Amino acid sequence: MAVPRQLPNAITIVRILCAPVFLWLLLADAGEGGAMRWAATVLFIVAIATDGIDGYLARRYEIVTDLGKLLDPIADKALTGCAFVGLSILGELPWWVTIVVLVREVGITVYRFAVVSDHVLAAAWMGKLKTVAQAVALSLALAPLAPLVGEWIHVVSTVTMWIAVILTIASGIDYVISEVRGRRARRSGGAHVE
Repeated sequence: MAVPRQLPNAITIVRILCAPVFLWLLLADAGEGGAMRWAATVLFIVAIATDGIDGYLARRYEIVTDLGKLLDPIADKALTGCAFVGLSILGELPWWVTIVVLVREVGITVYRFAVVSDHVLAAAWMGKLKTVAQAVALSLALAPLAPLVGEWIHVVSTVTMWIAVILTIASGIDYVISEVRGRRARRSGGAHVE
């Protein structure tokens, strides 16, 4: 089956466009656990799940592009960033958690754009693990599950959020170390060529 070359990128762009819609749904009923909250949760889960779909299609059909490598992490950050900010606005997540996450995410994104003319900074394995951890933690935090399953779900949600925050910080450090090593390798490679 032939897959259009731009399909993975189109899926990624749709994920970016879902972010503001998701945030509006989340904030529309001021955090009440009604239909709007469930709609926001479902949209978030479906949108974040497309991250795996576009990546699979790009790799499976060998249509990985530099644009896709650039847009894919940005799409994830737009969606998860909206979720962190929305939960903090609603008072359900401490602002320090959101600030720590956003500083890491914005910092890496700005750096991606700064070096794009030199090379594309693709998502590393730890960054992908961080995204999965954030997706799970945010899905649990977004879904109004306590009335359905009991208050214990808050403990699970808190633990998964801590894991996500730790992986966010660790993956940020990993990116910095990898880029410093990569820059040194490129400089030494250039020196040998001259």
